[in-house]
Amino acid sequence: MSRTYRLLVLALVAALSLGIVACGSDDDDSGDTGGGAADKAAESIKAGVVTDIGGLNDRSFNFLANKGRKDAERELGAETRVLISGKAGDYIPNLTTLAQQQYDLIVPVGFLMADATNTVASKLPDSKFAIVDFSAAGLKDKPTNVEGLLFKEQEAGYLAGYLAGLWAKDNGAKVISTVGGQKIPPVDHYIAGFQAGAKKASPGIETLNAYSQDFIDPAKCKEIALDQIDKGSKVVFQVAGQCGLGALDAAKEKGVQGIGVDADQAYLGDHILASALKKVDVAVFDAIKRAQDGTFKGGTDVVADVKNGGVGLGKIGPAGEKYADQLKQVQDQIAAGEIKDIPDTVK
Repeated sequence: MSRTYRLLVLALVAALSLGIVACGSDDDDSGDTGGGAADKAAESIKAGVVTDIGGLNDRSFNFLANKGRKDAERELGAETRVLISGKAGDYIPNLTTLAQQQYDLIVPVGFLMADATNTVASKLPDSKFAIVDFSAAGLKDKPTNVEGLLFKEQEAGYLAGYLAGLWAKDNGAKVISTVGGQKIPPVDHYIAGFQAGAKKASPGIETLNAYSQDFIDPAKCKEIALDQIDKGSKVVFQVAGQCGLGALDAAKEKGVQGIGVDADQAYLGDHILASALKKVDVAVFDAIKRAQDGTFKGGTDVVADVKNGGVGLGKIGPAGEKYADQLKQVQDQIAAGEIKDIPDTVK
């Protein structure tokens, strides 16, 4: 981090006393208190979410985090707010704003917010943070007021890949593919697991992979997917948030199978073979609940996996329904530890 940037960060944090204004924007319904019963009000807390630059319309990652916030309003009576980051430069001001407004828990959404979270949490040790997709121990200064919300995406990816492999084997497909956003651990976990599952179900299957370097623009992911389809891919797994919707659109346009990510994207049509699920909404809700009931533990991680239901496979589309029993067996084997050491890095 440059000296100039450090000075800017310190200035932003110091601006607490002057009433700093948040960057980005609020969701339309943010800032409202939950509609819970009156008996919840006495024990309710204030919880804020800061999105990554993908925004709330990604229909996956940030969308799910915001759903967890709304669920906490409704079920826990929490007072909540979401701040939308339009650019990476909004992260520190938005996190600082929620701390200045004395939110009891602040949830930064995503791996790319790690540096900003480390900076703000280290300067404001009385505030609590629960960062999605980054280990508390992995933060540079190891602030003890941060909880990591992690996921074994490779397990969900393995299930999606196993399904893709079964379908490919039965349909004479030789190639399947993945479209990632950026080469960061949460994305690569999905892709590595997907490739391993596909090769287990269909030995010899060829797997293509490329990154759009973007999580927002669907056109970029669509272009990559169209190129992969031209090279023979019959199943396209998107791991790129809102950008990845373009890859699924390409699959529909070309009559091949698509696999969604994070949220269940079966609503996009019958070309969706399934979705690799990552229950960010549940993780955010549970983090708010821990902060409210006093069981929040900074400096530690909470890990979601197949065994505890935190990751998995969504609705199976028409083309994959006949494989449901086989997939349930594989899921049970993962949960029981019979299938282990699933790869989480892309070579």
